[in-house]
Amino acid sequence: MKKLFGWLPKAAVFAALFSLILPAFAADKATKEECMAKCEAAALSMETKGVAEAFKAINDKEGDFVWKDSYVFCLDLEKQCNAAHPISPALIGRNLMMAKDVNGKMFFAEFISVALNQGDGWVSYMWPKPGDQGPSPKITYVKKVPNQPYAMCAGIYE
Repeated sequence: MKKLFGWLPKAAVFAALFSLILPAFAADKATKEECMAKCEAAALSMETKGVAEAFKAINDKEGDFVWKDSYVFCLDLEKQCNAAHPISPALIGRNLMMAKDVNGKMFFAEFISVALNQGDGWVSYMWPKPGDQGPSPKITYVKKVPNQPYAMCAGIYE
């Protein structure tokens, strides 16, 4: 009987350790709520500190708008391009209205549409996840900055 249940204490220890480790990995992933809060904070920064200071803060890879596995980027709704981007500065100023994901979805055009027509909302699309081979499902929150031709965006992989 002792041999039959000898594995039980080891299994209990393993289960306890696993339950402690698993949340640590989950904690490294941004949440929808964080994306919304960071976009709100970036929009408020633009309203209170001005456009130039907001762009500087968003473009800072070590700043408040880059966290866990996500970041805020800013769209220029009039020029239809990225206005600020901390991870891929080469995208700044590029018109991506015709950009499509692997399923043909024009996600950048949808970012602009959501900002202009709804004020805020979520856009689902496929995008390469860092370290993975192919595209993964991603959702991005889009928030228009009041009284400005800009929108703040932040996304997570599903």
